[in-house]
Amino acid sequence: MADETLLLLAKEVRAKTLRLLEDVDEGQARFAAPGLNNTILWNAGHVVIVNEHLGVSPATGKPPAYPAEWFDRFSWHSEPATVTSWPTVDQVRIALRDQLQRLTAAIEPLSPQQLAKVVDAARGRTLRYSILHGLHDEADHQGEIYLLKKMYAKRATGK
Repeated sequence: MADETLLLLAKEVRAKTLRLLEDVDEGQARFAAPGLNNTILWNAGHVVIVNEHLGVSPATGKPPAYPAEWFDRFSWHSEPATVTSWPTVDQVRIALRDQLQRLTAAIEPLSPQQLAKVVDAARGRTLRYSILHGLHDEADHQGEIYLLKKMYAKRATGK
């Protein structure tokens, strides 16, 4: 039986991420506020990487699915200031939409026993925890995207 709470959370969190990105253009997507390295584009791409590693891949048993170069650009080990070639914001939006379908399809058949299986033995974390942690991280990055949008608008208007 599907875990309705995880499914609802995945859909709600991802819908908000996509709403935040729907009016973002390439200039805004690549804006790095003074003193910061991460852009709206980096935060959105990072969401893809994190949810592949914490949600989709452990739930399906398949390797993470994203373009090979994305890990170096968007992972927790990335150095955005050194990246010279980025995907477009549209490519990241498409990846986010596609990933939601794969994540919800992966969650739907999981039993409570499968969700309770430890997938990170070093930390004692279950599959349920891993999926939840990925979605929580996404929600955190929504705040960063929202703040960068506000900072970009303020910079553009001079107010």
